Amino acid sequence: MAKILVVYDSKTGNTEKMALAVAKGAREIKGVTVDVKKVDKTTVEDLLSADGIVMGSPTYYGLMSAKLKALFDESVKVHGKLEGKVGAAFTSSGGTATGAETTMLSILQAMLVHGMIVQGRANDKHYGAAAVGSPRERDIESCREVGRRIANLVTKLAK
Repeated sequence: MAKILVVYDSKTGNTEKMALAVAKGAREIKGVTVDVKKVDKTTVEDLLSADGIVMGSPTYYGLMSAKLKALFDESVKVHGKLEGKVGAAFTSSGGTATGAETTMLSILQAMLVHGMIVQGRANDKHYGAAAVGSPRERDIESCREVGRRIANLVTKLAK
């Protein structure tokens, strides 16, 4: 069984709702197990044991939260050992044009430095899923789609 880890930071609960939707989408794919963990409870060993890692953060000044960044900073201990794992990002923000895309790119950039595989989308939501405030149903569906896409890619690579 392929293992997907969904890691998130959430102060208001918006990013947590998105994390649960990502996990739900990933669970729709046969042959995948999914763990959802708040960033405070996530260890570098959790990252090592996953085949796919999806990380979500509120948008803070156009970047990931300090807690998520701290996990990436700690992951320097295992630099090179996340290579080939599949990664994706999602974020919640306070408004439009407030840094959602750059927040996701900050997460994806750290994943790419680790040598992870990141899958974009050609038609919409190129960098991941984003919501303004409390996620609406279309945002939740976008999160489920991220989960399905990552789970599908992980299972394809496992073959």
